[in-house]
Amino acid sequence: MSPPDVSPETAAAEPALARPGPRAALRPHPAMPAYYGEGLAPRRAFLRQVFDDTAADYDRVESLLAWGSGRWYRREALLRAGLAAGMAACDVGCGTGLVTREALAIVGERGSVLGVDPSPGMMNEAHLGERAKMIEGRAEAIPRPDASFDFLVMGYALRHVDDVDASFTEFRRVLRPGARVLVLEITRPEGAFARMLLKAYMHSVVPLLAWFVSRRSGTRRLWRYYWDTIEACIAPPLVLGALERAGFTDVRRHVELGIFSEYTATVPQPRP
Repeated sequence: MSPPDVSPETAAAEPALARPGPRAALRPHPAMPAYYGEGLAPRRAFLRQVFDDTAADYDRVESLLAWGSGRWYRREALLRAGLAAGMAACDVGCGTGLVTREALAIVGERGSVLGVDPSPGMMNEAHLGERAKMIEGRAEAIPRPDASFDFLVMGYALRHVDDVDASFTEFRRVLRPGARVLVLEITRPEGAFARMLLKAYMHSVVPLLAWFVSRRSGTRRLWRYYWDTIEACIAPPLVLGALERAGFTDVRRHVELGIFSEYTATVPQPRP
């Protein structure tokens, strides 16, 4: 389900293009050649390398970034979205298992959670025990049959997919009727002052903190890239529209602290 590569001009243009013929890929943000050159393949290679190389530092820096509140917030967001005991859940872009861990606690012994990520290095740092299975895969190509899950979550990885529309279509494919999807993302604040503060924090403070706790040379660069993708990410209405185009219903966005977006939606039940 991976979309074909496109020219840098197309990637940098308005993401949603309504015209006849093949659908243009809905990129999560314009191309960033300063990080990975031109084209889709170099972008994938950059992301895999930077996450593999910095995986050992990721959880420590994330804990500093969220001031220790990340675990509590992830659990509350999962509960708000409808994750419950006994469900079969999928965590796409699971990384080191930060969201997976909270999902496992909620679904309990009768439930299950599958983690999917393109970075083996990140998944090797998860250390979740035997209950959680983690496999290599991408949002546009989840290696599971149709209608496999009751719940799907993607935590702060939307900015790294190839095609938002293709990803959401794949989410719907692997979800059962009545299942729920939750996409967590950091959204650029609307106000100029709040935007300035967040940029200073993400672009200066976080890389400095990463310098003190990191073991890998690329960790500071990764977190600068995080801010650049947050600042350039497509607007929330485009995310909501992509969920609707994928066939989801009850599409909503909940916001915490002005920057933490929780996009939720439901797979419709078949008509009698």
